[in-house]
Amino acid sequence: MSRKVVIVGGGIIGLFAAYNAVQEGFDVTVLERGPVHRDGCSFGNAGMVVPSHFVPLAAPGMVALGLKWMWDPKSPFYIKPRLSWDLLAWGYHFWRAATKRHTERCAPILRDLNLASRAAYEELADKHGVDFGLTRNGLLMLCRTQHALKEETVMAREAQRLGIPAEVLTADECAKADPSIRMSVAGSILFPKDCHLSPHLLMGELQKWLREHGAKLVFGAEVSAWKTTGNRINTAATNRGEFTADEFVLCGGAWSAITAADLHLSLPMQAGKGYSLTLIKPRQLPKLCSIFVEARVAITPIGDALRFGGTMELGGINQDPNPLRVRGITEAVPKYFPDFNESDFSGITPWSGLRPCSPDGMPFLGRTARWENLVIATGHAMMGISLGPISGKLVGDLLAKRTPRIPLNLLDPDRYA
Repeated sequence: MSRKVVIVGGGIIGLFAAYNAVQEGFDVTVLERGPVHRDGCSFGNAGMVVPSHFVPLAAPGMVALGLKWMWDPKSPFYIKPRLSWDLLAWGYHFWRAATKRHTERCAPILRDLNLASRAAYEELADKHGVDFGLTRNGLLMLCRTQHALKEETVMAREAQRLGIPAEVLTADECAKADPSIRMSVAGSILFPKDCHLSPHLLMGELQKWLREHGAKLVFGAEVSAWKTTGNRINTAATNRGEFTADEFVLCGGAWSAITAADLHLSLPMQAGKGYSLTLIKPRQLPKLCSIFVEARVAITPIGDALRFGGTMELGGINQDPNPLRVRGITEAVPKYFPDFNESDFSGITPWSGLRPCSPDGMPFLGRTARWENLVIATGHAMMGISLGPISGKLVGDLLAKRTPRIPLNLLDPDRYA
């Protein structure tokens, strides 16, 4: 008789955790607080798989940059003014983590996690024939100014030192790398190992596979209480009933900290609101995904559509759109892609989603000391899609009581206990 596992959260991390739990022989139930036809953070994101992103959010210079940006509601980073002890504590931990030493410690594991996820995506597409729009063309870090290009060149050298291919391109070389789009840039960094996919296709395929292999997906089920005995969790109580299991996995995205607090666990986290706008019939359709470096905007071709996403707004659990944040994205587009106009986005309803952001920029992934049958997998911030497959595999290792294939010491969910 197979053991039961309840997975709290049906986003990208939760579905990959369920995918691996099924393969480990578990009887799997996924509890998702949203409806079947939801449009959360796992759907409206940029869909990038980014080995190039080996620097955590908490990095040297980010505190000063954040303080500069936070006064401009159209800037890439914005903190909505509010009295919040959780926000103050998060900010303190962020400040403590934003050091060179922290970055140097985290870079190798972020590299390994991203490369492992990329390999898993390739296996899913090539070996198992799952179509989720995986496109392996690379990514361009587009710089409008020589100053930004100089700074990104330093990052390219660091990437090369870590074994991540990176190539510095002039403006003319950028045009040759992707002649389908006209750019106004000083140059770029090409990361050929980066790739992109369609988040909607991926989520749909994962849900389909899980149903076909016996997993139960329960939507509109929000965990309101836990029943425990000693150091074991017995039951997750929801508005859709009670669910008992031998193992529990918490991967509830931006809501994880609230759910964990009911288990007397400290997961300092802020909901980082991001936005995207998708042009169904864009003026031009690039072949490569890219990032506007100075504007911090991500651009992804998804089929025949083109998605523009960005911003980080810390405003609590609040999904109400801020028109000024959206304006910051649309104003940036013509500066890099001069054939586009702000008017191209007229009439498009912007998507917004809440990313789960830890203060040190590293996910929470592992078992806790307090509860012997609980695995935590959350806090992936802007890299949920990129780190989804390897996070699921690591959850599978933990459920099977194996030594995780990648060391988890820097991801310890008890590190702020």
